Parts: sequence; C-alpha cells; structure tokens
Amino acid sequence: MCTMIVNQVAVEGYGKGAGGWFDVRQANVAYDHPFHAPLEHALTIDFVNEALGPSARVAVELTPAAARELVNTILTVLERAEVGGFLEESHG
Repeated sequence: MCTMIVNQVAVEGYGKGAGGWFDVRQANVAYDHPFHAPLEHALTIDFVNEALGPSARVAVELTPAAARELVNTILTVLERAEVGGFLEESHG
C-alpha cells in the first residue's frame, strides 16, 4: 500500500549529478515504495533544482534505520562544528 507521505523543503546547497555540479534548491522527502531499493518502503530524499530540469537531481533511498542514523550523524557533526566555532550560517 502506498503511504503518500511526502514533504518538501527549500534548501541551499549543491549536488553532483550525471552532468556535474548544480545548485540544489529543494529537497523532497518521502516514505513510500522505493524505485530501486529492494524494500517494501524506504525513506527517499531527492535533492533537486526544478528550474534546471530533470537531470538536476540527486536521489537516495534509505532504510528507516539508516535514515535515523544519518539524521543523528548530521546533528552530531553540526553540534561539533558549532561548539568549535566553525559553524557558518548562510543567509542567502
């Protein structure tokens, strides 16, 4: 059964696809049937720049455990950077 769970968020960064590096402007985060992973459901993250067309996309499909571990790792790294005085917030 499809979950139809999806959220979109504006992001600021860069991704590397088949055509090289491009500006990433949005992330689509979903929990539903994956396209490639041999799982019933997966956490899917698509980093995209819709203005550049379908080739400006980087996608990952993760198990729930891997997605949780990734979130925890991201938060740990950001906390270490902040404590060390290295964290630079962009206001672009």
